[in-house]
Amino acid sequence: MSGQPHDVQPPARYVIRIRGHLGATMRRAFPTLYAETRDGDTFLRGAVADQAALHGVLAQIEALGLELLDLRRLPASQSPAKAPGRLAPAQPFGRRAERHPRQTEN
Repeated sequence: MSGQPHDVQPPARYVIRIRGHLGATMRRAFPTLYAETRDGDTFLRGAVADQAALHGVLAQIEALGLELLDLRRLPASQSPAKAPGRLAPAQPFGRRAERHPRQTEN
């Protein structure tokens, strides 16, 4: 043990793109992330505590049979207010989602 305090890192922020429109039920599988549908795909955005939590999110995507299109870690200096686009909370979802031909709902 070195006697020096351990650096505590703040949670990393990610944007995860999933193919298709996720309905309210599917969005509830990701309660700590915010969801936005754009160009027919769903973007999940939010802070993820650590790599284990990120692997948990990815495992949930796989378990639900969703197609992961992109995963990006946002720069630490980018605050949520400066992130492009406002996102609606994944749960509870305050507005009625529009139907889309590629919608995934369970």
